[in-house]
Amino acid sequence: MKIKQILLILTMCIGTFLCMLDTTVMNIALPAIQSSMNVPLTSLSWALNIYTITFAALTIPLSRLADIWGRNKIYLVGLLIFASGSFVSGIANVPTVLIIGRGIQSIGAAIVFPTSMTIAIDTIDQKHRSKALLTIGLTQGLAATLGPTIGGVVTQFMGWRWVFYINLPLVVLAIVGVILQLPLSHEKKIDAKIDVGGMISLMVTLFSLALGLTQGNDWGWMNYRIISLTLITIVSFIIFIIIEKRVTDPMIRLDLFKNRQFSGSALTVVLAGLLLVAVMVIMPTFFTQVQGKTELIAALLITPASLMIFLVSPITGIIVEKFGPRLIIFIGFLSMSMGYAVLGSVNSEYYWQILLGLILIGFGYGTVIGPITVLAASDFKGEKLSASQSVMGVLRQIGNIIAVAIFVSMLTTNVSKAKENAWTDA
Repeated sequence: MKIKQILLILTMCIGTFLCMLDTTVMNIALPAIQSSMNVPLTSLSWALNIYTITFAALTIPLSRLADIWGRNKIYLVGLLIFASGSFVSGIANVPTVLIIGRGIQSIGAAIVFPTSMTIAIDTIDQKHRSKALLTIGLTQGLAATLGPTIGGVVTQFMGWRWVFYINLPLVVLAIVGVILQLPLSHEKKIDAKIDVGGMISLMVTLFSLALGLTQGNDWGWMNYRIISLTLITIVSFIIFIIIEKRVTDPMIRLDLFKNRQFSGSALTVVLAGLLLVAVMVIMPTFFTQVQGKTELIAALLITPASLMIFLVSPITGIIVEKFGPRLIIFIGFLSMSMGYAVLGSVNSEYYWQILLGLILIGFGYGTVIGPITVLAASDFKGEKLSASQSVMGVLRQIGNIIAVAIFVSMLTTNVSKAKENAWTDA
């Protein structure tokens, strides 16, 4: 692979890393933010939720607009929007400003995340394309798992505002990379009309789904607002399908799902994201609220999962070409299942038992995430290839949302009981 192509992949990885990092980096900084602003934790919940909800709702529509208007320019705009949101979040003194900043961030992320993949697909030669996709796919998983660790270390030594400010130099680096390596005029565009009906109905579907999943615990799953959001999700999704079948330039090519390999990959990426995010939600909360650890110690205690992803992912990239992605993915899910089995049966007083579970989960996710990105794309070319990656990006976010909704509910129910048990055992 040529040096120019390697540098381009690195530039795309920076953008992807930033987008996925900010899905988890703020979680462990919440107590510090709460103390600084002197507000209840519930006032800050939307600072977390708005990022995931908007990210999921806008990824496919904005990716499609980038295809039509020019990916390179739109990617640059996305980086600038993300940087603006990071700055606003960093200077926030009240929850409202923080929520606005996170919302701006998520719009930038919804542009940068899918476009980074499609730019790589469009500019890397066929021979090295699978390696490029694998590298960017691995970056996604690594960033999400490193989020709590980076958040804990930065909060402890630099203050919570730097959880957002650290994005700025990386954005500058990515912008320089784009300007030096990609043409911003006369770039390739797709000659297609904007599917306004499909865009609106899809955004309504994803927004109502994400909002319902994230607020179900607070509002109650049988609350009229959750029921209304469920009905809106179903109706808008049906409208979206009808529109997409009739328009000449659909927002999502539904024939993607006729491919069994893509459909299987789509289900797999949701499940993998659910399993990874679950442990990243559960363990920091367990360490801080039940065992009374500091944010830094909690971050360091879950680092083994991130470390395993970092170590295993490059090796997976080498062996996947020899053994094929399906076997590697099977081994990865087997390892993650064993990790959860270990965590479900350990004595929480012995960290080495928790460590074993985290290592197995990290190993499993590091094994899965790269090959699944390649497998989802392997049967497609051109426009279908870029469309498939946008859909996979949204499904990954939906997996994250489902994980947070399910496991935050479990934590809300069980943390008090766990605290009582911890004090009794002491």
